[in-house]
Amino acid sequence: MLGDPLLPEAVARALGHYRALRDRHGVCWGEDLIPYVGEVRTSEYLMGGHDYWSACFAQLGGAARRDLDARMDELDLDRVVRDALAGDVPDNLAVLRLTPDGAVLRAVTAVVLDDAPLETTLLLDSGRDEPVTVLVDGTPYEVAPYGARLVGIDAAARVVVEGERVDLGVLSRRADRARIRLRAGFPCRWSVTGANGQGWYPPGAPRALDHHRRPYFHGDDLLLDVPAEQITVAVTRGMEYTTAELALRPAPGEERLVELRPERLYDAAARGWYGGDLHVHLNWMGDEPAAPARAAAVQHGEDLHVLNLVAGNVAGERVYDREALAHWAGEDLPWSDERHLARFGVEYRNDLLGHVTAFGLSAPPGRFHSGFAGGPDAEPNSAALEELRRLGAVTGYGHPFHTDLAEDDPPERGVAAGRNCSAREVVADAALGLVDALDVLNHSSIQATAVVYRHLVGAGCRLAVTAGSDSVLSISRRGTASSPPGWQRVYARVEGPLTAESFAEAIRRGRTFATTGPWLWLSVDGHGPGDTLELTMGDRVRIRAGAIGPEAERLEIRTGDGVLACGPPDGLTAELVVREPTYVVAVATGGPHPRSCHPSGAYAHTSPVYLDVAGAHVARRADLEWCLGWLDRLGTLLREDGRFASDEQYRAHLDLYRRAGEVYRSRLGHR
Repeated sequence: MLGDPLLPEAVARALGHYRALRDRHGVCWGEDLIPYVGEVRTSEYLMGGHDYWSACFAQLGGAARRDLDARMDELDLDRVVRDALAGDVPDNLAVLRLTPDGAVLRAVTAVVLDDAPLETTLLLDSGRDEPVTVLVDGTPYEVAPYGARLVGIDAAARVVVEGERVDLGVLSRRADRARIRLRAGFPCRWSVTGANGQGWYPPGAPRALDHHRRPYFHGDDLLLDVPAEQITVAVTRGMEYTTAELALRPAPGEERLVELRPERLYDAAARGWYGGDLHVHLNWMGDEPAAPARAAAVQHGEDLHVLNLVAGNVAGERVYDREALAHWAGEDLPWSDERHLARFGVEYRNDLLGHVTAFGLSAPPGRFHSGFAGGPDAEPNSAALEELRRLGAVTGYGHPFHTDLAEDDPPERGVAAGRNCSAREVVADAALGLVDALDVLNHSSIQATAVVYRHLVGAGCRLAVTAGSDSVLSISRRGTASSPPGWQRVYARVEGPLTAESFAEAIRRGRTFATTGPWLWLSVDGHGPGDTLELTMGDRVRIRAGAIGPEAERLEIRTGDGVLACGPPDGLTAELVVREPTYVVAVATGGPHPRSCHPSGAYAHTSPVYLDVAGAHVARRADLEWCLGWLDRLGTLLREDGRFASDEQYRAHLDLYRRAGEVYRSRLGHR
């Protein structure tokens, strides 16, 4: 194991430590129970993502949610799971309803191929107004009135309620064994499902589920055991491919070759565009620590051109994958080739001001986080950004905003109270040129992030649109976190061969669009995203845009004044008479679709083509005033929710906002 070139000794030791943490503490790996740690713990039972999580904590109410960090220990997580399920019974959980009339077991029956008893978790759910004791293999578990308990069991367990044994036969049924060999001729993402959507996996593969709860694994020429009954095999390879599907019924004892391959929808690299996911965690809590070989299989199976594996903390001092970053910083990872590039990067995290991602850095930074475990918000994020820039990294804010924001909402709607990891400082950092990009495509609110992004661009900030999924390879069942990396991507138009340097430079120059799947293109008088047209007042420009992909339903051409034209995605043309400096972007949208893992559906957004007039860059009064209002609200948030060890620390943040405000006000003065 230590001789594996993908697993240097220091990385192997770190993985062993992670496994020990998992075995001792469960999926939270011993992290303090702050909201997203609770989400990982809860998702182990819930199969889901943010919809379930919202249900879990709705019980706290508005005022309590402000102090959620301090109140996590008050939560009865067993009861939280019960309440969030709202009567649903997921495939990885059996429920024993304790009613006044008796005990009733509910479960999705699992298929097993041998006589080993199925292991699962039993949720004891009481609807009684007095305590009740349930015996599991002789161990008593008392359930409070209308309470809940989670108990690990197997299908051979003896469960007794008030002297009556509960029949666990519904938990599983045995099927004859068959075997299939999956072959596409190149690495792919496979999904093999049987009765009730149950997934089947090769030996050693993580039992991963994506946002749609589809089981999946990666590779080619793979052998796996399956039940000798009706199963469905599906194969795809990231967003540039279709999905091919085959239903079959292998005979008992048969080994059947299944040759199946997806077709291409488009080939981005052939056009000089390379797609990357700038925010992926190898390890960040979860059910099974992930080695670099897992990242290699995923990247090639998804045909993801650029993979940025970020080292970062969770709730305290420990920085996951720090050892891997130290070993490989500044180097392409061993499985990289001319079409696939992988690097270790950084997620610098502060839950009050936002989380920053860095790609292409030459060495580990000296700082990874601030404001955790009760520690101070010692310095603005700008200090981390400046250091990461010195190390050669291209920087951006990840998962920027979590509450939807309308185009005409005031800035205070985007600066809600509490430490919720929103990218609040981006408005200051963008004004001062300290950040290169914003992950408009993210796992949270794309719509809100797009609104903030367009305000920033309209206020004269040159930022590239990027994408970061925040997928976590050590987590197998948690909505978008367990979806495969690259389910949303930033495509960058690269000059020459694909390298970390050429990809980073394309982002810095704004030659990008980001997408959950549709290919999106934009041309303004023959110029694409990142370009600047030098015009005079009254010049007329011709704009064309289009999208490729079955999930795209609507296309918009937008300028600083809003939507200029809209229509179907196959092509849109508009003309604009330029009266003042502005910008042009294209946006493609669509409803929920099997190809999109984002809860809100399909989305794609280009970086701008800038239209300068008489040498003047876009600086719209409405956007400048909006950004100034944001900075004012940010100062208030700092007083209310910031933590500082000295007045000097506090003043450093205020000084950053003052300098950013001067930039915006100077642009107002030039109008």
